[in-house]
Amino acid sequence: MNARTIEIDMKNFAFVPATITLQRGVPYRLRFVNTAGGGHNFVAKAFFEQASIAPASRSTINKGEVDLGGGESGDVRLVVNRIGTYDVHCSHFMHSIFGMKGKIVVR
Repeated sequence: MNARTIEIDMKNFAFVPATITLQRGVPYRLRFVNTAGGGHNFVAKAFFEQASIAPASRSTINKGEVDLGGGESGDVRLVVNRIGTYDVHCSHFMHSIFGMKGKIVVR
């Protein structure tokens, strides 16, 4: 089954795109790329809990977050099960206050 790829750039104090729109029941490959020099994470616990995560991607997610060092990348393959809006943020000190937050909208 072909998955739609969405790349999420983890920059200094921003996710690009900040809003990710997905369709329920469609397979996706979320490609996380940390283009910053330091570490960032993508915390979306409620979103990841409701999704069907591919077995090979489960080790990329730890306690509802994808954590990457500077220059690293990682993929999460999933199917979204529940319509809704899910908040995301970087939990590293002060990063979300400086704007590293966003949302996932599932239709």
